[in-house]
Amino acid sequence: MLLDRRARWVDDGRALLGGAPPRLVRLSARAREVLPPPGAPLVVEGPTHRALARTLLDAGLAHPVPARAGTAPVRAGPTAAEVTVVIPVKDRPVDRLLAALARDGLAAVVVDDGSADPAPLRRAARAAGATLLRHATPRGPAAARNAGLAAAMTPFVAFLDSDVVPEPGWLPPLLAHLADPAVGLVAPRIVALDPGGDGGPHGWHGLRGLVGRYEAVRSSLDLGPDPAPVVPRSRVAYVPSAALLVRAADVGPVAFDPGMHVAEDVDLVLRLHAAGRSMRFEPASRVAHDHRTSPVQWWRRKAFYGTGAAPLAQRHPGAVPPLVVSPWTAAVCLLLLLQRRGATALAAVVTAVAAERLSRRLTGLRHPRRTAARLAVLGLWGALAQTASALTRHFWPLAALALPFSRRARRAVVVAGIAEGIGDWWRHRDRDPRVRVGPVGYLLAHRLDDLGYGAGLWWGAWRRRTTAPLRPAGPGTARERR
Repeated sequence: MLLDRRARWVDDGRALLGGAPPRLVRLSARAREVLPPPGAPLVVEGPTHRALARTLLDAGLAHPVPARAGTAPVRAGPTAAEVTVVIPVKDRPVDRLLAALARDGLAAVVVDDGSADPAPLRRAARAAGATLLRHATPRGPAAARNAGLAAAMTPFVAFLDSDVVPEPGWLPPLLAHLADPAVGLVAPRIVALDPGGDGGPHGWHGLRGLVGRYEAVRSSLDLGPDPAPVVPRSRVAYVPSAALLVRAADVGPVAFDPGMHVAEDVDLVLRLHAAGRSMRFEPASRVAHDHRTSPVQWWRRKAFYGTGAAPLAQRHPGAVPPLVVSPWTAAVCLLLLLQRRGATALAAVVTAVAAERLSRRLTGLRHPRRTAARLAVLGLWGALAQTASALTRHFWPLAALALPFSRRARRAVVVAGIAEGIGDWWRHRDRDPRVRVGPVGYLLAHRLDDLGYGAGLWWGAWRRRTTAPLRPAGPGTARERR
């Protein structure tokens, strides 16, 4: 087990701050003795270690790593023979994917969801020894995955879309997590597919253009290089169905809602979380995805993703808000948006009062005021970042209406758009070593990304006559509809 690299020691090492969702965990004297220094693994060998490991893992403050040679034995995980791969497909080739699965010795079920010409899929499945199912008319990817799940006879099922290619060694890191019976779903990191060839003087990214370079470092499918629990309203709040592995008994016969043609993967994650199942994101496992790079198709896809927010917000109230802020951080953000000296001074007073009130709840710490001040600053920083992102993504249509009439609105949008975009570029610029995206190009693509998603969000909300996906939430307000 390794501590999450984002975890912060506070109060002279007497507590840890971080996790998913963020929390403060006080440490006993024994726990402080057992925990290794940052970067060193904790080898789980006895009941004390196991109890501490479970607490930190469940809180998202630590992540499991394989046991090293010479340490205590661990529970054996499933094998590749216990996995069936389900591939939903419509009017796309699957030869490349089936070849990769044959390399790993994996059984596959190809579900043809009403392709206009089924012959190529039939030939590819026959050549690879895969099972082929066919829907005479398209029923959608959710129904296709469910059909493949029903045909699978193994306790574990992997779902891979036809436009992905798993990299060598992708499966063992996922299977290792399923040695824990509490884990019902685990997902790999989805990275950009390298189409091969040098692509001329600028490499493959020169051929792909700005959209391709942007997607390589900021795709909605790529959840980053750090492991994490999959927890709603946290850093990894969902995993895409383009590539994931599930315990069949946990998802049941209808893993994906066939009535949903977008965000059905997020719906699955929210249902599993409500059922008390653990889920993990494992970036040591990598699956390459053939990203859309045509600007029009790419932008339309972003808008399509946005339309999924409304049905999700109605099914899972409070689980997918545009931003999560406490009452005092929301008040401070609103005061700062007013851009007046008096409002700014009042924002400072609100922050100081909130920190003082928090310090009174931090009983048992040696430096409660210092710790509370640090927590208040971190909380406010996070709220400001969320507000800047929401202003240019979820709420840009409202911001656009205010621009012709308010100089302060124009200033707020420009500052938020540039500051949030440059900060996002800095965090993501090195995600793919094959690609370099300059801040200006990245900023342009990022803002178009947000415009597309926001347009889809508002269209979906209007179509369903709901404001649910537009309502901010406070910490701890998510609930499930029973």
